[in-house]
Amino acid sequence: MMDSGTGLRRLSVVMPVYNEQETLEAIVRRVAGTTLKAELVAVDDGSSDGSLDILRRLEAEGLIDRLIVHERNRGKGAALATGFAAATGDFIIVQDADLEYDPSEYRKLLEPILDDRADVVFGSRFMGGEPHRVLYFWHYVGNRFLTLLSNMITNLNLSDMETCYKCFRREVLDGLVIEERGFGVEPELTAKVAAGGWRVYEVGVSYSGRTYAEGKKIGWKDGIRAVYCVLKYGMFRRGTGPTPQSAG
Repeated sequence: MMDSGTGLRRLSVVMPVYNEQETLEAIVRRVAGTTLKAELVAVDDGSSDGSLDILRRLEAEGLIDRLIVHERNRGKGAALATGFAAATGDFIIVQDADLEYDPSEYRKLLEPILDDRADVVFGSRFMGGEPHRVLYFWHYVGNRFLTLLSNMITNLNLSDMETCYKCFRREVLDGLVIEERGFGVEPELTAKVAAGGWRVYEVGVSYSGRTYAEGKKIGWKDGIRAVYCVLKYGMFRRGTGPTPQSAG
């Protein structure tokens, strides 16, 4: 899984899946269709629709390199922890199983790492000139509030802490233990990356958000949990992150 055009060693894409049968095949084919030959690790988190059947068929077609199944739903954080442990790449990107984020932008996420400027790259929905579907005002306000609160505690200046698109050097994740089971994993990862002193960059990405009728899952209770996680992992555990290793 090499890409001679960029000198890329090996890229893993970790995809947590929970009841995404409407979009699942399309996003897996988009990942497979990128010019970067990535290892795709899919984690079915106890889906009760037809998602697991789709994943097994796509695995048989050779579009999924590793398929791991949680027998019951354990949450996005648990699925990411499983996927990160199974991934073999030097670089790891998180990809949701819907169509909100575009895999054709992987190169953009990888560039600061390949240039040895960053150890972690966030794909921001709120910077740059990329297309952005216009949807819920209060979701936007909530995202901005959570990012501001996180920044105040971590001393980062991110524009989009809650983004799905996060790209890591392998060694960042090797020293990081995920404790959150659900969507609170986003502020947890951010706080632990900041505590570890890793070099963080942001790049603008496009975003094709979906409505609740189209399958969006995150709600106001997740927002409350996110506030708790920002405080728990940022304020109350400051200075407890892993020590960065040489990224050379």
